Amino acid sequence: MNHASKKPNKLISEKSPYLLQHAYNPVNWYPWSEEAFKKAQSENKPVFLSIGYSSCHWCHVMEKESFEDEEVAALLNDSFISIKVDREERPDIDHVYMAFCQAMTGSGGWPLSIFMTSDKKPFYCGTYFSKHTHFGRIGMIELVQKIKELWVTENKKLLESASEVTVLLEKIDTSFSSSELEASVFNIAFKELENIYDDENGGFGNAPKFPSPHNLLFLLRYFKQTKNIKALEMVEKTLESMCLGGIWDHVGFGFHRYSTDSQWILPHFEKMLYDQAMLLMAFTEAFQLTGKNFYKDIVNKIVTYLKNEMRSNDGGFFSAEDADSEGEEGKFYLWTKKEVEELLQTDAEMFSKTYNIEKDGNFLEESTKQKTRKNVLYLKDRFIESEESRQKLYSFRNKRVHPNKDDKILTDWNGLLIAALSKAAFVFNDDEYKNLAIDACEFILKNLRCQDEKLLHSYRDGKSQVMGNLDDYAFFVWGLLDLYESTYDLKYLKIATILTNDLLQRFSDKEHGGFYFTPHDGEKLVIRKKVFYDGAIPSGNSVAMLNLIRLWKITSNQSFQMYAIELQKAVSNQVANYPLGFTFFLSALDFLFNPNIELIIVGNKESHDTNLMFEMIRKVYFPNKIILLKENQNDLVKIAPYVSAYSCIGGKATVYICKDMKCNEPITESQKITELLL
Repeated sequence: MNHASKKPNKLISEKSPYLLQHAYNPVNWYPWSEEAFKKAQSENKPVFLSIGYSSCHWCHVMEKESFEDEEVAALLNDSFISIKVDREERPDIDHVYMAFCQAMTGSGGWPLSIFMTSDKKPFYCGTYFSKHTHFGRIGMIELVQKIKELWVTENKKLLESASEVTVLLEKIDTSFSSSELEASVFNIAFKELENIYDDENGGFGNAPKFPSPHNLLFLLRYFKQTKNIKALEMVEKTLESMCLGGIWDHVGFGFHRYSTDSQWILPHFEKMLYDQAMLLMAFTEAFQLTGKNFYKDIVNKIVTYLKNEMRSNDGGFFSAEDADSEGEEGKFYLWTKKEVEELLQTDAEMFSKTYNIEKDGNFLEESTKQKTRKNVLYLKDRFIESEESRQKLYSFRNKRVHPNKDDKILTDWNGLLIAALSKAAFVFNDDEYKNLAIDACEFILKNLRCQDEKLLHSYRDGKSQVMGNLDDYAFFVWGLLDLYESTYDLKYLKIATILTNDLLQRFSDKEHGGFYFTPHDGEKLVIRKKVFYDGAIPSGNSVAMLNLIRLWKITSNQSFQMYAIELQKAVSNQVANYPLGFTFFLSALDFLFNPNIELIIVGNKESHDTNLMFEMIRKVYFPNKIILLKENQNDLVKIAPYVSAYSCIGGKATVYICKDMKCNEPITESQKITELLL
């Protein structure tokens, strides 16, 4: 877009790609700042807060319709102070105002549109608004005019309403319970998933259909504990159906955000880093449990996509790729039959048959102006590799205008990916995956950790300035713990312990249990949120639960156990009332309720005997385990003092296995490990 004749607003100095997209809007946008709120106070104006993210399709639509429109901009500039927030850069702000929107309207989403006072208290909200009122849904022109009028004529009522809503949200967010969950909650969660499972197409619920990989991780654990074959069938059908569908990019690899239909055919085309990370975990665990090479192949292809499209030169991973290019959603990914025929020539007929490519397109795209058919690649009932044809299409597609890339690097999402890559590195014994995880971890440690060892949240263009939140700490610690188990470098275990202790001091609710999303020393928002629900990704509390259990098992430090118990109590009522919303929390809880194993190997990690032991361990799907390696002269004893008594027997690598708080005789023969793990 040519901005030569346009004057930038205050977003021009920001680093977020999303904010920079709006830097030349005629709306006088401010970033979230005290300057904006002080101006609103001094001029007695309400604040219009708009929250979105760079790969959000409807955020782009609202920008084009309203924020680039001179009429809308004039109304906003006259009577409001307008603030733009990137929800990925400031999830703390997004959590607060999304909670308000969900409480007031029963739903939420992005773009998120909030009208509030200069002291940050909301009084009206919504999501997407078109420019004008249509079909009974108020438009921006009419909405802004109405709120301007109410601000003048009923100012006192608006202020009182804002205060009442804030008090209500505070009460909701500080409610707590004190009971512990019962083991029956796992069966209830399984039944709830079974009730909404799509037997024909895989996945859960109707359109739009999301991958929800944490549901699959829970089901794999449920199958491990119960041997209920239905749980495994649900996982396998879902994973395989997604790979056959258009939600999987058959040309460049990687998963799109979600499917707009129930058959996984037509995706919403954005690609998110966190989806790749969580699905990488699900496919890795599915392989470990079933041994099916199909899952291994998908893991490799996801990693290929991440290397090709999402990795920075310094080793960190970018956040997202947009759904749109050249102003049209999915244009980069779609094909005409003529293009396929010209590119593949004699192979075109077989390729078109395999991928259901039709002359007039295999799905109908409707707009107010026209109806068009376009081809999205998907398979019905077979998965036929055509690597030569794929490469030709990939090379051709790369010459197209690419979707915008959100190239900020987030600590939390990179933490998820470090965990996923480390898990894959361990299961597949793959040095490339391991090195990718190491590089991403080192990027975070170098660029997103302060001198006082606190984490930061977001990095772009050489700068990091947003303080780390709960997800940053929990997800990165998860990555560190898994990275330790793929490298056995004690550095990562030490840092995980340090960061967890920082989390306990700065994020915990010592009165009611659980963890706030923001630290005690963070920016004071209108309310301080605790997020328990597992949404598009697991909540920070759910991941913190898993980390605390693992660290308790690793270190025998009872304080980690205590915090885990209090966290379980804090969320127990919510989980008991709606287990389906907390499947990752239940996966963490599974570590406490069901059989778990501690393996301490004494030996040199480079030795043949030690590596044979690792080889036997990686063959068995047993997610509820910790693995420690005690080498000569290492510092593991400082972290886990109880291992001081463990030594090699007969000069051979030796493994000590404790299961359900009972220890077996130490063994030196690797083949016996499998017997004890099964």
